[in-house]
Amino acid sequence: MRFPFCKILAGLAILSACVGTAQAAAKPATPVQCEIDRPVKFGGMNWSSNLVMVELERFIMEKGYGCRTQVLPVETLPALAALERGDLDINSEVWLNSVADPWAKAVKTGKVARIGELYQGGEAWFIPRYTAERLPGLKSVADLPKYKKEFQDPEEPSKGRFYTCPAGWGCEVTNSNLYRAFKLHKSYTLYSPGTGAAQKAAIMSAYQRKQNIVFYYWYPTPLVGALDLVKLKMPPYDAKTHPCLTSPSCKNPQPSGYPANPVFTAVSTKFEKQAPKLTEFLSKVSIPLPEVNATLAHMQKTGDEAPDVAKWFLKNEGATWKQWVPADVAQRVQAAL
Repeated sequence: MRFPFCKILAGLAILSACVGTAQAAAKPATPVQCEIDRPVKFGGMNWSSNLVMVELERFIMEKGYGCRTQVLPVETLPALAALERGDLDINSEVWLNSVADPWAKAVKTGKVARIGELYQGGEAWFIPRYTAERLPGLKSVADLPKYKKEFQDPEEPSKGRFYTCPAGWGCEVTNSNLYRAFKLHKSYTLYSPGTGAAQKAAIMSAYQRKQNIVFYYWYPTPLVGALDLVKLKMPPYDAKTHPCLTSPSCKNPQPSGYPANPVFTAVSTKFEKQAPKLTEFLSKVSIPLPEVNATLAHMQKTGDEAPDVAKWFLKNEGATWKQWVPADVAQRVQAAL
């Protein structure tokens, strides 16, 4: 004779077995282990595209590869020196034309490596289109001395003001040398806004008030995409003289236009040896220019900070970034969004 109590015990045994099976199935996967047991150190240059690129790569490393990361605020040339010393692991955006000479010297040490091609950028000296329409004779950099009164420097009224790069940026060196090469010292002051934010604010303020302004800027950037600008003509790019323009010790700079500017990822060779999987990921990071423009336009429109813009990119451009990583890494990143 079978008693109800026995049936209950049997039912409980089956239920226990089912619960055990379900718990086993729900057991979280073993956390992925990063290749290096310390934070991965990124160089935090403070322009928009670099800020977003760093946050994009950090998110993938943390969520996809189980790494810890750290951003060290630094400017272009000090970042290159830090990369060479091994104080930085990754410089996410190196604009070659701004650091051609220092980069060539760093490569010769064998302590840095160029591992990934991000996109092709550009540089120019700009005036607003409304300024070009007011001053139809102003077509090139060589014309600037004739129009110095139109760009009057409030601190030195006998000269015009040219807005160059913030201090410490590689383009500050190039612009300083071009300023000398074009012999503008008699007619213009070379004005540094101090920071990237101050540079952008000065340009936007002048533009909104329809004031004349002449300045250096690079692209792709939210600012160049948002404003109606005209490039001032320069002589053709000269591959022989341009490297001197990127050198802080250039003694006799010669006029030369900017070439197309390859933007690439660099790492310390020490990191390259320690973290081959992370290096392989970084070597595949490449973004079509239209996607870069769309991302920076989104940043400009929303005012979002770089981490949020990076997540926006990951949510909207899966077809691009999933090509950079193995399928299991992509799954973990996707799950974290």
